[in-house]
Parts: sequence; C-alpha cells; structure tokens
Amino acid sequence: MSDKPVVGFIGVGLMGHGMAKNILKGGYPLWIKGNRDRTPVEDLLGQGAQEAASPKQMAETCDIIHLCLSNSPQVEGVMRGDEGILAGARPGLIVVDCSTADPASTEALAAELAEKGGAMVDAPLGRTPKEAEEGMLDAMVGADDASFAKVEPVIQCWAGNINRVGGVGAGHKMKLVMNLISMSYAALYAEATVLAAKSGISPQTVRQVIGSSRLGNGFFDTFMRYAVDRDKDAHKFSIFNGGKDVRYANAMAAKVNAPALIASATRHYFATAEATGHGADYVPSLSDRIAEMGGIDLAEEVKKGEG
Repeated sequence: MSDKPVVGFIGVGLMGHGMAKNILKGGYPLWIKGNRDRTPVEDLLGQGAQEAASPKQMAETCDIIHLCLSNSPQVEGVMRGDEGILAGARPGLIVVDCSTADPASTEALAAELAEKGGAMVDAPLGRTPKEAEEGMLDAMVGADDASFAKVEPVIQCWAGNINRVGGVGAGHKMKLVMNLISMSYAALYAEATVLAAKSGISPQTVRQVIGSSRLGNGFFDTFMRYAVDRDKDAHKFSIFNGGKDVRYANAMAAKVNAPALIASATRHYFATAEATGHGADYVPSLSDRIAEMGGIDLAEEVKKGEG
C-alpha cells in the first residue's frame, strides 16, 4: 500500500495526458475522469490509473485533485452541482486547478471549498504538450503555505520550473499576464510579417534577422515555424483559447482599473479570427488571417522567398 496521497485528474487532453502519466510515474495512486476522447483515458488506465464515475466520487476518494480544463465555466461545472467535487469534498481535500481561468471565479470557488474544509490551489501551465509528456512544464502556483507544501511534490512530477507567485488566485492572474504577452506577440508577429511581405521582405528574411537578434525568443521561433515552414503543429493552442485568455486579461484590467490599450487591440485580432470561423485553428495561423486582410497569401510569399 502506497503512503503517498491519492491523486485525481480531470481533463486528460493535450496537456493533461502527459501530466497524469508523469504523476503515475512518480508512484502516486491515480484516478482519472476523461471526456469524449477515450484514447488518452484508455492509455492511462493501461498504465495503472483507475477511472472515477463522477467528480463527486473522485472527491470522496482522492486527497489531491488536478483540473486541466479549457475555461472557468468548465471548472465551475466540475466543482458545483449534485455530482461535482464540492458535493463529495471532505476536510483536507486540495484541488489544483491547472486551467487558465478567471481569477474571480477561482477565488469564489476557493471560498466554497474552504467551507467544506478543503483548499484550492491554482497552478496554470506554461509551455506545450511536448513538455507535458516530458514532465517539464512551467507552473505558476497560487497557494497558502500548508497547501503548497502538500502539492509541491506532486507538481514536481510534471513541472520542471515551479514559481510560487502568491496566494490562491495569484497563479491565474500571472498566467493571464503571460498569455496577454504571448497572444499580443502573435498579433504583432503576424502583422509585422505581413507588412514585411507587402514591402518586399520575405517571411524567411524576417525570421533570420529577428530570430538571430536580441528580439528572438522561443515564442517567435514556434510562430515562425508555422509562418515560414508551414508546420501546423508548431504550437498546438487554439485561437479560441487564446482569445478567451485575452478576454479574461481585459476583464482583470477593468477590475483593477489598469490601462488595457494593447490588450484591447489583441482581443480585437482574436475576436476577428473567431468571427470568421477560424477559432479552432492554432494561434500561429493568425499570420494567415492578417495576410488575408492585407490581400496576400502568406504561403505564396514564402514560396517567392525560396526562389
């Protein structure tokens, strides 16, 4: 019998599968609850995980539950209701929300869980599904001292870089700041690449000059892997999710009366892409949307650059 806490995991998708796999590798008993796609669920069951029938059952069984979902309404859905985590919560339960969520929602759920004797930890993620499978994600954690001490060894199974940024809610605030920066980069890189192409500078040249300068960074590299190499899997993060995060960031700015001029412009870029039916496409394809607005085909501009 393991003396380690029993861990639950809800949301074993692109990011969650690798995280859950690495929790199993860390020797923790694991319960999972999947969604419509049974492939990652069956894979984890084959590695020794058990499947919970509901979030309530998971709360009754587990000591620490991870959530890795798309947005706050989904998190609220698994927390509340007759079959939700709160319905089965008992004193000592810790819920670690790895989603990118609205901090106001996180703080409200934390208060509801505290009434049951449990604690909420927000630990949103940085990096990609590749690092999730490798156990090398970034985590920005909001937690009280006691809860952080209990969950840190589990987080170490799936994160290579852990930053505790404050109390509950602080992790989600930091993640929104991070994603506002990255999604604004996406809009800027798309617009700058199209401006260059329409001015006779190839996308390849943009990548070479900027990538080899102090302006280069990892996000630029993955963005240009799509824009230039046409690698559709360079950054598996949808425009819809990026737009959601920017909307949350704008709401956070409004709540604290912070200027949001760039945040508002970035929101407009993503809202336009979603409104034209491209929400399910990955973020780097924003370059194609801006190219269309500029009356060019970016893939054709890349071919010209090869000639």
